[in-house]
This record gives sequence, C-alpha cells and structure tokens, in this order.
Amino acid sequence: MSIISSTGHTSTSTTTTTLAQRLTAALCASILGACLVYFAGFSHIEAVHNAAHDTRHSSAFPCH
Repeated sequence: MSIISSTGHTSTSTTTTTLAQRLTAALCASILGACLVYFAGFSHIEAVHNAAHDTRHSSAFPCH
C-alpha cells in the first residue's frame, strides 16, 4: 500500500503475518464452518433445514 503525502513523498506500509497467525485463522475458520454445517444438518428448525437441504444432499450429508 503506497501513500503519497502532501509533500510528494511516497511511504509504503506492509503488513506481515506469521505462520502461527495464519494457522490460527485457518483453524478458527474450520471450526466455525464445521459448527455451521452440523447446526444446519441436525437442526430441528424447519426453516434452517429447508435452507440447507439441497446443499446437504449434494454433498451426501445425511439429514433424514
């Protein structure tokens, strides 16, 4: 990302992430995704069941 100041000088800022930060983000995203899939898969709320019905069947996830 480059920022040009009012004096015409360009300053560049970079953001680096460590491997631990990337792994933590991936793990959190995986856990959240699994929770959403299992919530939709085993929910007894009809609206939730119907919203995810076709997706579950296309990925062979049992819902009946």
